[in-house]
Parts: sequence; C-alpha cells; structure tokens
Amino acid sequence: MGKRGPTPKGRVTIEWSPRFAYALGLLASDGSLSKDGRHFDFTSKDKDLATLFQKALGLEDIKIGEKFSYVAGNKNVYYRIQFGDVNFYAWCLDCGFTPNKSRSVAELKIPDIYFFDFLRGCFDGDGTVHSSWDTRWKSSYAFYISFTSGSEKFLFWIQNVVTRLLGAKGYITAGGGDTYQLRYAKKETKLVCDRMYKKENLFRLERKFAKIQKIIMIDMYK
Repeated sequence: MGKRGPTPKGRVTIEWSPRFAYALGLLASDGSLSKDGRHFDFTSKDKDLATLFQKALGLEDIKIGEKFSYVAGNKNVYYRIQFGDVNFYAWCLDCGFTPNKSRSVAELKIPDIYFFDFLRGCFDGDGTVHSSWDTRWKSSYAFYISFTSGSEKFLFWIQNVVTRLLGAKGYITAGGGDTYQLRYAKKETKLVCDRMYKKENLFRLERKFAKIQKIIMIDMYK
C-alpha cells in the first residue's frame, strides 16, 4: 500500500466567531456549493457584500470577479468570488448546507451564541426592511423586516430559533417566483434588529444598517 498524501490544507479557518457566523449567513443567502465536493461560489449585485464575504472568510487574496447578464437590453453587473476548499466543504455539509441549496437547505447547526450574527448575514444577503405611513392615521408609522428564501423549511427553522431565543414569532408567506418570506412586524422587528446589531465592530452591510437606524429614529420621534 502506498503512502497517503498530505491532508489538503484548507483556505478557510474553521473557527466559530461573529465574523465566521456572518459569512455563513451570506453563504446561506447568496452563496452556493458546487456538486464537485470542493468549490464555492458567492455572487451578488452588491460589490460591498462580496467584499464583506471575502474579508469575513479571509479570502482577500482571491480577486472579486465580474459577470454580466442582459435583460431587455439592459446590462446587469454581478460580483463573484469562487474558491475551492475540501475541508470547508465537508464541514459545511456536516453543518447542514447542501449543494445547489436554494430549495433544499433546512436546519443548520449554528450555535445560539452566534445565531444572530448568522441571521445578520442572511438579512444582508436576502433580507429587506420596509416602512410606510398609514394615511388613515397621522401618527401611524409601520415597518417590518423580512427574510426571503426558496426553501420554506429553512425559514421555518429560522422562525423557530428566533421564537425560542427572543419570543418573536413572525409569519411566513409565499413570495414571488417560488420563494417564501419570513416577516416580523414592528415590535418584533425592533427585538430582532436589536439582537442582530447588539455587538460592537460588526461585519454588516452599512446601507441596510443605516436604513434600519433611520426607521427606528423616525418611530421614536414621530
């Protein structure tokens, strides 16, 4: 029997931390595992988000590429990071990720202490915040956050963990294009956002954080 080759060295340091959990949230929303057992792809319209993913996993040596699509004559630019890591791939499978996971991902093994860092990554990748005034009432200001996924089971899992940790229940609705949305109304949005942004020196998409801060300030002083 010949000698076994050296164990492949991973590109990604697998160690739980707020930044690592945040990167997993981005991977769960805008990333994918190929079927070859080693490669990852992260693609986003937002270059800042691609940069956050790159830095959160320590992949600064990998260039952020660009790819283009044309819809009705309009050119769309997407920012893309691709890399291979057999060890990280195997670890992600054990964590609950699946190849081409958009509809198959369900429960993931995220420690409670890092869950809201992970959720912030999901929010930056596939989440939205919306606010509006109810024209029937002068002081009625409504807002909510939502998380979108092609996997209803994944959103049920998030909903159950948030309920267990915060008491916020949310509700799941059918979205457009075979997707689902997990939404939190006003009071629960405050609870969830407070936990997602509670720590200091966070990895976060600044434009979404600023929008949430502005909405909460308006609600405070309306």
